[in-house]
Amino acid sequence: MHSFGFRANALLTFSVTILALICAMASLSDNLNSPSPSAHVQVSNINRFQKSKGNDEVSMTLNVSANLQSLFTWNTKQAFVFLAAEYESPKNSLNQVSLWDAIIPSKEQAQFLIQTKNKYRFTDQGSNLRGKEYNLTLHWHVMPKTGKMFADKIVMTGFRLPEEYR
Repeated sequence: MHSFGFRANALLTFSVTILALICAMASLSDNLNSPSPSAHVQVSNINRFQKSKGNDEVSMTLNVSANLQSLFTWNTKQAFVFLAAEYESPKNSLNQVSLWDAIIPSKEQAQFLIQTKNKYRFTDQGSNLRGKEYNLTLHWHVMPKTGKMFADKIVMTGFRLPEEYR
């Protein structure tokens, strides 16, 4: 006859093994989902474009519409979304400046249309922004209840800053 401690150890080991197997299956089931999010961003106004302490600084009003509902499955806890301006400069081949971000906690809130000013300063070290072409990129990171996070983005091209300060 086995002791109580031996039986409890066997039961606990079996339970943890089954729990790990269920978590692994849940994580693998997310690979069957092929999301197809959509987004559109419009710069409705350049509120301010000035040189501040030797650096270019831009304040703008953005219209952001997105449908990220396809990112959500039964295993999704939340999605972190941010909008970044991306451009090239003489010093760097890629500059990324975060303009806006949000945490989307549910599928119901994953379809939105907002008008907002950039939440974070769009600043470049130096005078590189006048007349500069830039892309607006909507990035997202999906945080599952179990398993690995995944990230992706939608790049929207064709934006240009003014030639002169305002």
